[in-house]
Amino acid sequence: MKLHPVSHLSGTVTVPGDKSISHRCVMFGAIAKGTTEIINFLPGADCLSTIQCFRSMGILIEQNLTKVRVHGNGLFGLHAPSGILNVGNSGTTTRLLAGILAGQSFMSVLSGDQSLNSRPMERIILPLTKMGADIKSLKGNGCAPLQIAPGKLCGIEFHSPVSSAQVKSSILLAGLYADNKTIVTEPVLSRDHTERMLHSFGANIASQIHLNGTAAIEICPCSELYAQKICVPGDISSAAYFIAAALLVRDSEILIRNVGINPTRAGILDVCLRMGADITFIKKYQEQEPMADLLIRTSRLHGTTIEGAEIPTLIDEIPIIAVMAAAAEGTTVIRDAKELKVKETNRIATITAGLRSMGVDVIPTEDGMIIHGGHPLQGAFVESYLDHRIAMAFSIAGLIAEGETTINNSSCVDVSYPAFFETLRSLSSRF
Repeated sequence: MKLHPVSHLSGTVTVPGDKSISHRCVMFGAIAKGTTEIINFLPGADCLSTIQCFRSMGILIEQNLTKVRVHGNGLFGLHAPSGILNVGNSGTTTRLLAGILAGQSFMSVLSGDQSLNSRPMERIILPLTKMGADIKSLKGNGCAPLQIAPGKLCGIEFHSPVSSAQVKSSILLAGLYADNKTIVTEPVLSRDHTERMLHSFGANIASQIHLNGTAAIEICPCSELYAQKICVPGDISSAAYFIAAALLVRDSEILIRNVGINPTRAGILDVCLRMGADITFIKKYQEQEPMADLLIRTSRLHGTTIEGAEIPTLIDEIPIIAVMAAAAEGTTVIRDAKELKVKETNRIATITAGLRSMGVDVIPTEDGMIIHGGHPLQGAFVESYLDHRIAMAFSIAGLIAEGETTINNSSCVDVSYPAFFETLRSLSSRF
């Protein structure tokens, strides 16, 4: 994809449904009794991998673009697949599904593409094994393919060394099949879509924030979950690119409708406001999740420090935050973000490479980066490394860079936002 600077952006955007919630709707619907109806489902490649895995285990799933009906068979209604469950590039599918499969009476194997099969899975293998799961890395390297055999699960108290919604969710889902309550403690509360949704499906689940900031989530064994009707909010991770575009491109104003603003996910909004962003919440409302319409106008941004407890609330948005930091006056420091290293790519390295190719003064660190902003970006050839968030973030950078910017392998955006470039074009006649 080739991009050039634009003079302004304007219009209204409705971003796709939240990727994390779309995954969970299908998974929880599949192990619930009855038919779960999903509106505004994200039909990206990752979420389609989740659908296909459950179809392979005997679940009838009807999909018409963004509308999905999952005919659940109950907690113990899955059937042994005839072959390997292909999770594609989806870490969420892999880790959460492993927790569900740990409680089943059949053997299964989870495997994905080359990138997925290089991502660390020991972080779920260890706690699931402690619960009694028979799970192992077939190559012995702590990565997929994962073989999961029947095991008798017992409840445990697990102190997670990282705040990871995928790790937490994997353990909680296995806890549905355990013989006693399971407690997961994490350094700070990670995104809580699993807790909210399992509660609505009828699970006995509760969470508590301790005085020292740690979070404890407790789930009890469950006899059954029950189907729900769910409207998936717009994905704040997808909205982030258009928030940044409106802030950075001069004379711009963009209205983004129905965006999820769950406080465990929406840290980017706090960071933008701290950097001087002009963001107006047109309305706020709540269904299963809090949502709002956001009006974004061009703003003069300045650097900030991003660290500590807010990192889990914006970990997926750090690539686009880094682009905003490059355009902002002053220095932005990002720390406590080691999780960037185990995403689709090592995002500390890939963000640094992209910024440097555009002439930005950026210093990578062990757990983040230091970005000295305020200088014009230069058009460049930017490698996406087949990472959808890198591709989209640097596409926005291309709108304010001098000269032409080329994003290599830009089609990887299909993982989470197949219509990304089409939406971007709709905001400018010069794109």
